[in-house]
Amino acid sequence: MTFQRARSPEQREIRRRAILATAEAMLDEMPVAEVSLNELSRRVGLAKSNVLRYFESREAVLLALLDDFLARWLVDLERDLDAGVEPHAPVEVRAGRLADVLSRSLADRMVLCDLFGAQGGVLEHNVSLEAVKRHKRSSLGRLEEMTGLVRRHLPELGEDARSFCLMSLVTAGAMSSFVPPPPVVLAAYEDEPELAVVHVEARDGLRLAFGALLLGVVPRD
Repeated sequence: MTFQRARSPEQREIRRRAILATAEAMLDEMPVAEVSLNELSRRVGLAKSNVLRYFESREAVLLALLDDFLARWLVDLERDLDAGVEPHAPVEVRAGRLADVLSRSLADRMVLCDLFGAQGGVLEHNVSLEAVKRHKRSSLGRLEEMTGLVRRHLPELGEDARSFCLMSLVTAGAMSSFVPPPPVVLAAYEDEPELAVVHVEARDGLRLAFGALLLGVVPRD
């Protein structure tokens, strides 16, 4: 940003995107819980009061970032599902491939999963009613987009496709709190390897969960 004060809508959008890009870079270094407004302001080179001109709180920044991440992820998911699910395969095969693709896609995006996990307990607090409604409208649109992608490859799900998608995202958020394990847990596994039986890698855990969800909703002959 080469300007001191954002005067035009274009400059305001540039500054808004700079704040989001800085927050995204921070999430590559730390979990959602450690992202602070003070550190975000310092890194973006603005006073905290100036950041609050664009986003009403730290949580509002992260909600906007969650929406950005979701939009980008759905573009990639569409491509991955088209490449990974054979359209004329039996329903059980397509369900298995869908679970494979979805689990791999989310396991490769643990920052997105961390944001899912923080959404209800953290990110939807300290924000205004209007911000929550705006976020929920956007989230509903993303959910419908994901539902359409899943239903395209597994039309047998019917009306259950939306519930499957919603629970998949909730599951991915829950998984993020265990991945990666903290150093003390890894040390415990090293000292007593038999304890590691309770450790599950993100992709494996998500694949198991998505497969179980689909088993309950995919019609079988």
